[in-house]
Amino acid sequence: MNQSSALLTDHYELTMVQAALASGHAERPCVFEAFARRLPAGRRYGVLAGTGRALEALKDFRFGAEEIAFLREREVVDESTVDWLADYRFTGDIWGYAEGEIYFPGSPLMVVESTFAQGVVLETLFLSILNHDSAVASAASRMTAAADGRPCIEMGSRRTHEGAAVASARAAYLAGFGSTSNLEAGRRFDIPTMGTAAHSYTLLHEDERETFANQLASLGLETTLLVDTYDVKGAVELAVELAGPELGAVRLDSGDLVSQAHEVRAQLDSLGATGTRIVVTSDLDEYAIAALQAAPVDAYGVGTRVVTGSGHPAAGMVYKLVSRANDDGTMEGVAKASKDKLSVGGRKYALRRRNSDGVAEAELIGINVQPAGDGDDRSLLVPLVERGSVVAPTDVRSAREHHATARAELPLRALRLSSGEPAIPTTYLDDWS
Repeated sequence: MNQSSALLTDHYELTMVQAALASGHAERPCVFEAFARRLPAGRRYGVLAGTGRALEALKDFRFGAEEIAFLREREVVDESTVDWLADYRFTGDIWGYAEGEIYFPGSPLMVVESTFAQGVVLETLFLSILNHDSAVASAASRMTAAADGRPCIEMGSRRTHEGAAVASARAAYLAGFGSTSNLEAGRRFDIPTMGTAAHSYTLLHEDERETFANQLASLGLETTLLVDTYDVKGAVELAVELAGPELGAVRLDSGDLVSQAHEVRAQLDSLGATGTRIVVTSDLDEYAIAALQAAPVDAYGVGTRVVTGSGHPAAGMVYKLVSRANDDGTMEGVAKASKDKLSVGGRKYALRRRNSDGVAEAELIGINVQPAGDGDDRSLLVPLVERGSVVAPTDVRSAREHHATARAELPLRALRLSSGEPAIPTTYLDDWS
């Protein structure tokens, strides 16, 4: 059995359950919704990631003997609530955008239909996963778009928490990265892994000749040699001397990467190594990748900036109660009206309005009613959980494929890196004409 995810939550989630049980409101039918009020400043679209991980975590959301003992020891909630939690099983329904989908302000990314108590305890768990993974995927998507077909390698494990490193590798792969340096991500999610050597391996040896000779002997001619430890020009010449024109790649990790890439490409070609690839690393982000588009670069290794969301480490998603049952059984939309934190009440339905060429034009959201399409449009909400059972795919490859399709629908302005408004507007049904 997998480790329980039940305590990956906030204290107040359980005290709300206690109060609701005491007042008789715990079993009231409710609808919760996860959404982002806005995109990070300057971003034109977001990418939903982490849904698969959230659904897998839902399967393990059980208060077992150890979790119950902790709650009793700390007196987090009273005994009747402990008994309720010991029997907790989510039996409701969850709808949501497919993982990998593009989203905009107000998009109902996850719609949870359950009793109040069953749904409220999932808030922290779901948000912690969706906020992190979507932030990474949104940044990664901008990077792969800027790379325009050239491979991106995720290599940020040393720049974040060890658990976040694995989740980040998954989110980056979802958004188009071709591989990761993280072996646990490779094992857990079947993501291609790659890597060769760091500067420490070069410094281990007396000189670069010994370094390169030993690496080539062990890893073969297709390996990537790191050529900027001392002198790039001399290292490239030595690399081709030892490996010949079959050398797989060289890596640049410092300096003016644009000019160096041009110089190294010219040198490699002059030495007959026309097929040797150039890989660049060194604190890359989407802007640096875009600047390198005119340079003869074959692949990009991205670390810190991708695993930290390229300046936006959380996606800003919230999880709100948007509808609850009245005493007569009818559902009523509810929403907070706090300043700067407005929500829209009511159960949401969503449609991606597309023109006849399949290009996205608007995010159309219906309140308590499914918007009608015109034949070119695409319904966005899909079943994730039915009567407590996960029914949606949770693997990253399905999400990766969906993201590629969804991003291809966007108008070209969505891929601009300059600051701007969301690529398409979010329009609620009452405002649609």
